[in-house]
Amino acid sequence: MSHKSTKTSVTTVERQTYSREEWAQQMAQQHITREDMNRLVMDFLVVEGYMEVARQFSLESGTEPQVNLDDIAERMNVRNAIQQGHIQEGIEYVNDMDSEILDTNPRLMFHLKQQQLIELIRDAKIEEALDFARDELMTSTEGQADLLEDLERTMALLAFSDLDASRSPVNDLLSLSQRQKTANKLNAAILESQGQDKEPRLPNILKMLVKMQELLKEKADFP
Repeated sequence: MSHKSTKTSVTTVERQTYSREEWAQQMAQQHITREDMNRLVMDFLVVEGYMEVARQFSLESGTEPQVNLDDIAERMNVRNAIQQGHIQEGIEYVNDMDSEILDTNPRLMFHLKQQQLIELIRDAKIEEALDFARDELMTSTEGQADLLEDLERTMALLAFSDLDASRSPVNDLLSLSQRQKTANKLNAAILESQGQDKEPRLPNILKMLVKMQELLKEKADFP
């Protein structure tokens, strides 16, 4: 019996090497207008809430913001209230701006009330916290397994109220980052209601460029 050997051909892609001059020429061919860059910067300033910087940037660059800059101040009042733990105050600010934001987003309202519950537990207002959980949160979890889990984790804080907080498996709920997380959700909802992007585009573009650079390094050498 004769055996025929089979050969598998493997195509090798040769790495391309660019000199500094060649790479500079490649970069020069990628044209991004100043107007496009200015719009990205303005978008970042507006979404992140830098009202005065955005106003000054508009004067210096001639870039018109797509929103009324005075609206930023109201949005920052909301975010600052949540970040400082004044949840009811933040809710009232939002309702003064546009009551439909929370009326049409029950999950967001749940997370705001969850944060209120966390603040009550933080302040050791245990009886008030129990009443608040029963009256304001229990009905919102019906048929919502993920919300029920969030409520159960929050209530678990009560079991560690008299112990070292660092020993609690749900200690993350008492961190400032939890307030920030809640503030970010509300900020995104306000931006969406105003027809704006929930997040600034500039950081996402930079992340994409870094990823593209990493992929390019696998195929070419460049300065």
